[in-house]
Amino acid sequence: MTSPPVQDRDESRDSIDKGLPVVSFSIGDTATFLYGDERDADQAKDVLLESGDVLIFGGNSRKVYHGVTAIHADTAPKSLLEETNLRPGRLNLTFKQY
Repeated sequence: MTSPPVQDRDESRDSIDKGLPVVSFSIGDTATFLYGDERDADQAKDVLLESGDVLIFGGNSRKVYHGVTAIHADTAPKSLLEETNLRPGRLNLTFKQY
């Protein structure tokens, strides 16, 4: 695991309390995304985020601990790398309202 899960703290308290959604786009290599109600990674659940996946969490889910714990090298679609000239790896675009 690369890092323990964290809670969002860089937004205004009002934004988090309102449960405004976070929208995250995954491009490139697959990542293991960990999430849970507590900071203990052993109690958390995980999901694989593959290239093209969109993760949206809002409402009460805004307060969950979360984070990427692993990047799985060389899992990006070959056509993505060939047609876009992107370097191997993972690109994540995250949008949230502050």
